Amino acid sequence: MPFDTALSGIRAASSELSITGNNIANASTTGFKSSRAEFGDVYATSVLGAGANQVGAGVEIQKTAQSFTQGNITFTENELDLAINGNGFFILSNDGDRTYTRSGTFKLNAEGYIVSNSGSRLQGYAADDGGNVDSVMSDLQISRTIIDPRLTTNVDQRLNMNATEEVLSTSGRQFSSTGPVVGVATAGTANGYPAQAIDITAPDGNVLTYTSMPDDSAAAIASEMNSILGITASATNQVTLSNFNNVTNPMTVTINNVDLTASDLTELETQINQRTNSTLPGLSATIDPITGNLSISSAVGADIRVAVAGDPGAGLDMQGLSGGALALQVGGAQTEGIVGGQLNVTVEDGYAVSNETPSGTGLFQALGDFNDPANPEFAEVTLNAFDPTDPRTYNSATSTTIYDSFGVSHVMTQFFVKQPFDATDPTSSPNHWVMHVQVDGQDVGDPDPADPTVPTPASYNIYFNEDGSLNNLLTEDILISNWTPLDDNGVPNNSLGPLPVIQGGGLPLPEPPTSSNFIIDIAGSTQFGAPFAVNSVYQDGYSAGQLSGLSIDETGIIFARFTNGQSLAQGQVLLADFANQQGLQAVGDTSWAETFESGTVTINEPGTAALGAIQSGALEESNVDLSEQLVQLIISQRNFQASAKTIETADQTTQTIINLR
Repeated sequence: MPFDTALSGIRAASSELSITGNNIANASTTGFKSSRAEFGDVYATSVLGAGANQVGAGVEIQKTAQSFTQGNITFTENELDLAINGNGFFILSNDGDRTYTRSGTFKLNAEGYIVSNSGSRLQGYAADDGGNVDSVMSDLQISRTIIDPRLTTNVDQRLNMNATEEVLSTSGRQFSSTGPVVGVATAGTANGYPAQAIDITAPDGNVLTYTSMPDDSAAAIASEMNSILGITASATNQVTLSNFNNVTNPMTVTINNVDLTASDLTELETQINQRTNSTLPGLSATIDPITGNLSISSAVGADIRVAVAGDPGAGLDMQGLSGGALALQVGGAQTEGIVGGQLNVTVEDGYAVSNETPSGTGLFQALGDFNDPANPEFAEVTLNAFDPTDPRTYNSATSTTIYDSFGVSHVMTQFFVKQPFDATDPTSSPNHWVMHVQVDGQDVGDPDPADPTVPTPASYNIYFNEDGSLNNLLTEDILISNWTPLDDNGVPNNSLGPLPVIQGGGLPLPEPPTSSNFIIDIAGSTQFGAPFAVNSVYQDGYSAGQLSGLSIDETGIIFARFTNGQSLAQGQVLLADFANQQGLQAVGDTSWAETFESGTVTINEPGTAALGAIQSGALEESNVDLSEQLVQLIISQRNFQASAKTIETADQTTQTIINLR
């Protein structure tokens, strides 16, 4: 009957309308895959087959097929939004019920698991606390705990020392003025220093004669001598006061024309120190806790004048560094005295000094042969020696942040000083540098056995070959073995402390660390004719950190970023594939389930085994083409109307037959 045939057409058209409507409804559903109706004609057959002129019996839907073509990818800037660029499905698990999806709208739940909108957990390889990804598939979870701090144990640097740098330090000789009037307490207001001459011979043989003026202070003479090429001078002075006797009333003690009133030496000490920065600049006073005597010092070597006034009989004793004890007494023979300072003179290499007229009296003692190494008057000294507070004494410097076991940051500073080379000295080597190291401005060298509580300066020899490469045989191992981490007040902060070499500290360092010791590795450093540069630096310590963000690369590796600048792998997203994707069963929530027809699932890492890559911060749109679906909607409607017309025509034909008489 044509009614059955037409009804099959209406049913097929109605189903196609439903399929097309579902496609249109999900045009904005992330990861949705469009479907289509696949029809087949129907013929009535018997066991013995159909006749040659068999008439069709209608239509049926053979299959609702899905199109797994790639949808457009849009970017969302949300790290947990994931899109698959290519073949594959995300793997979800809901209490063991595994499904597969192309929708990558993932989030973190309260427990830190990565879940879909339906609450199913994303599957992949987990990672341990060290960021090592394992090979057992499980629920992916992001740790929100604080990452523990790590003590710095290795500082890896690649440096370039400027081969054209000059050697800053030089050698010289030093002597002090030890004439019979130097540092001696003298009655009156004049220090008694006579006019005296000294000859300075330059490297070119020219001789300059310097003559001091009578009664000049050591400070004034040092200032004048500093203007002479090849000469550096300084001066110091000290007076000791004792036997303070003020009779009944406070005594007035005049220091360098400043009147001070005191009842004892302790009060006098306080008044001098209160005026150090005002009326008595450069002077300081200290009471000896054993003798009770008061020492007054001048940092610049100025004369120190002392006078007494007050009750008759009141007074005190004064003495200079070289002696000359002088009793000052009110109403006595001496009420005022003076002490002149001592000169310390440094003579640069190539220059020489001698007396113009050798003499054993006066300011400058009789100076012997300057060129005689055995002459005790002159001591060999290094000029412009390394001083971390003076940039003129080192060629280059760099600073690196390191961390103690609490994760507290500290600043390690390295100073590089080029060393002189003497071809006639078998112990001297070319291309030689010394690296000095401090942490937070403190020395960190192994302590002197004579005083194990005090660190020594940490210095290490570095050598380069003639081609500018590092000489690994001569260069010392750089082990910092005496660093005690300090707080902002300069007090040990009770974090992991040092293990000096003399107590067993050495290489290799144990892991995990048992002390604050760390090494500096400069392998690969160079000495070229280019400016000093830190080409690379890496240190393995860091502070405690909290999760600040995530990133997922195209292979599915999930990196967690922490507030301390560290990154740690948290796992790897896995993808699934099937031999027959058309055999998957749609289960809603834009997900599919495995069936017998789909074949066994194959699970691999993104980018392998014909699987696509993962795009983080993006979503795959529905692959529905609205224009195509709207046209298909019209076609389905026409098919429905045509089948209905068949029923109407068949009805009219049947009615005609019924009306036959």
